[in-house]
Amino acid sequence: MKKQWQTVVIVGAQWGDEGKGKVVDYYASKTDYVVRFQGGNNAGHTIVYNGRVHKLHLLPSGVLHSRNTVVIGNGVVIDPKVLLAELARLKRIKISPKLLISDRAHIIFPFHNLLDEIGEKHQDKKHLAALSTKRGIWPTYADKAGRIGVRMADLISPEIFKRKFDLLFDLHQKQMLRIYHQAIKLNKREMYLQYQAYGQKLKKYVGDVSLELDRAYQKKKKILFEGAQGAMLDVDHGLYPYTTSSNTSAGAVATGAGFAPQKIDKVIGVVKAYLSRVGGGYLPSELHHNLGNLIREAGQEYGTTTGRPRRIGWLDLVQLRLAKRINGLDSLAITKIDVLNNLDEIKVCAAYKVGRRLIKEMPADLAVYEKCRPVYKVFPGWNNEGQTASCVTHRASYKSLPLNMRKYLSFIEKELGVPVELVSVGADRRATIIK
Repeated sequence: MKKQWQTVVIVGAQWGDEGKGKVVDYYASKTDYVVRFQGGNNAGHTIVYNGRVHKLHLLPSGVLHSRNTVVIGNGVVIDPKVLLAELARLKRIKISPKLLISDRAHIIFPFHNLLDEIGEKHQDKKHLAALSTKRGIWPTYADKAGRIGVRMADLISPEIFKRKFDLLFDLHQKQMLRIYHQAIKLNKREMYLQYQAYGQKLKKYVGDVSLELDRAYQKKKKILFEGAQGAMLDVDHGLYPYTTSSNTSAGAVATGAGFAPQKIDKVIGVVKAYLSRVGGGYLPSELHHNLGNLIREAGQEYGTTTGRPRRIGWLDLVQLRLAKRINGLDSLAITKIDVLNNLDEIKVCAAYKVGRRLIKEMPADLAVYEKCRPVYKVFPGWNNEGQTASCVTHRASYKSLPLNMRKYLSFIEKELGVPVELVSVGADRRATIIK
């Protein structure tokens, strides 16, 4: 790992919702470009600055820094209505981002949202995959894989858009009727004109992202790549089928932004000091009692996009070992450790047990995973009242953290073989400690 980096990737190392927005926002002050490379508006990043809460779904978190060019890569699926609404909200608070959208990014249409909702109703409820946000994400990625999708370049090209839209609209109308038996009448002409208008509004932002990033790299510009969701939601390496529909790992930078992997200097994994997730599937370290509710309320663990309450559990090192391996993590950013203040004891799931067998690596077989029981390492808690306020008003050091908190962090470092470089002790941008 290079000490002086030009390019950095920041990814979630758990189930999403790790606090990546704040971490990206912190590092974005040192960069020239912030690039989103996968996912869609099914992800949400929350940033708190000067007491104001900013919630973003498509725009990269670096949008609050005027020096940055914010980039939406080709690996992102874009709902133009949502993107334009985000830009309008920023304009109201006098933020006009320097935005570049990949001409190769695929477009979400209202029929994708409908298919998302209808498709979930037809799943086996007992084995329901990660609960959909109903934002049209998987149907859009499915069209992309089927080579029938509409890209941003198509949207802004009148002749191409008409031809591709006609095909896609008619195909999905038939799909809803003949496969899902839903006689939903959509106004084709109205949708076409609406999206044509979206294309004209967004046209000024559209360009070749891969080319722009390569030129920026040659000019020694600093580039930050911002992941959405987390390692365990990666469609290939996560807990399939309880995943999202895109690759959430650092490797997706190459495919989702057209940026060569050997040019990446550093990968930071964002880890919440405990565990949270939304959606179905077994969760070995899940807390089902009052302590889980207490942590949920203290951490305000409700989805940025859906508002759904998140499931809560103790930190799980088994799944973090997978995250370290598939992302090549160079360092960790630990978030929301202040939520664990004043607990008598804190647990970490160090391994799983299946019968008499000890497992330290994530199994792919659900039949095995669902039999896994957590093996805990127990730590004494800490009292850390006033730490957040101290960080905001003064530059607090890592050594100023409570001893038991530092022992907890040291254990994580030792077990994963990855150093902690950032600790977040509060929601505000300034409540951040660099080790």
